[in-house]
Amino acid sequence: MKYQTGRAGRIIVARFEDREDILENLAVIAKKENLKAGIFYLIGGIREGRIVVGPEKDEMPPKPVWKQLGESHEVVGIGTIFRQADEPKIHFHGAFGKKDMVKVGCLREQSETFFVLEAVIIEIEGVNAVRELDPVSGLTLLKL
Repeated sequence: MKYQTGRAGRIIVARFEDREDILENLAVIAKKENLKAGIFYLIGGIREGRIVVGPEKDEMPPKPVWKQLGESHEVVGIGTIFRQADEPKIHFHGAFGKKDMVKVGCLREQSETFFVLEAVIIEIEGVNAVRELDPVSGLTLLKL
């Protein structure tokens, strides 16, 4: 285990409008605000998105299992923002629900707000954490 201690910095509250790209807008905010590290919470609606719901098998490198949301879902979740090669890298896991069906996974690639989505971003100060490509897993992982 590796860890560092930091402290909460600025708190950013954002509202994403209908059809806005969620992951892209989080990265835009992080760039504009020069956010090096942070944690965020999302709550609201998502219209489109692709999520990874786990690996096919417990082996390296993992082969992801993809699910397409394809219609409006309620969403609640938590994510992190750390830099990879001086660009913000978003990592978000959430629960996506529609009627009596719930999917849980890592939102990647495309994402689109349905009606409105709220984000609360808390800056983490005093840590030197970045994301780097791990050659064994092929994933971009947190490095302390």
